[in-house]
Amino acid sequence: MTEQQILDWLLDRSLTVAARKDGVARNEGFRAATVRERSGLKLGIGDDAAIFHAKPTEDLVFTTDLFIEKVHFRRSDPPATIGRRALARSLSDIAAMGATPRFCLISLALPKWADEKWIKQFYRGLLRMAAETKVTLAGGDLSHADQLFCDVMVCGAVPKDKALRRDGAQPGDSIYVSGPLGGWKNKRAITPRLDIGRKLLGKATACMDISDGLALDLHRLTLASGVAAELGSIPLLKKATIEQALHDGEDYELLYTVPPRVRVPGIWVGTIRKGKPGTLTYAGKPLQPRGYDHFQHRS
Repeated sequence: MTEQQILDWLLDRSLTVAARKDGVARNEGFRAATVRERSGLKLGIGDDAAIFHAKPTEDLVFTTDLFIEKVHFRRSDPPATIGRRALARSLSDIAAMGATPRFCLISLALPKWADEKWIKQFYRGLLRMAAETKVTLAGGDLSHADQLFCDVMVCGAVPKDKALRRDGAQPGDSIYVSGPLGGWKNKRAITPRLDIGRKLLGKATACMDISDGLALDLHRLTLASGVAAELGSIPLLKKATIEQALHDGEDYELLYTVPPRVRVPGIWVGTIRKGKPGTLTYAGKPLQPRGYDHFQHRS
């Protein structure tokens, strides 16, 4: 399968998936116009670069995530699952900012073992996730490598000056998570919490997603906010342990703080305290901010 064949198939497939999700006709021109109107995209796949029209009432937020064979997934994993997960991880960052995703760019370096069937299944999984979350695939890049590398960039939009950040937590704030935790061994599917992120706008004082474990990510949030934190009850996925929830990572739930008596969706897990920035306690004892660190896993 040549690069041009992949691009031609991808253009047709991305428009078709979006059209089916919206319940519109499959005429290509109508499909393209529908997708662009919805996302603010003026020009997408097929040119040297994409063109996006930003509204003056919005701030744009950008994120990018690498997805690498033998680091984030195994070759034996279903390709549609790999594609879906690749996009979901970046969408989780958009959710953590309280933003609505607009478009994505996918760069893919393919090894020899990734044949035409694998490539199509990968993109089918990714495009289904894009359709479910109303994200337009605006372009990307294709190359080759000894192992599979995927880089996913997502652009989202949020009302001007309203984006959620991780540096606003205050002493006395309650700490919440958007769902039970348990780490990558207990959670195979990622559901970007885009709906919850948007509901936190104007309510949460700080927010981020949990990618490297509750302990390490809460340490990062409290360090950025200049506060300490006390953890209480931690909700667990089925068969998960406290150790896995605290330190394993790849839960991709939201971690956020809100002032007392402010009602938000989610599960209470603790309280922000005054203290040395980044200091954590759990059940009255000091908690070390251990979690997944890519630089400690280099060979």
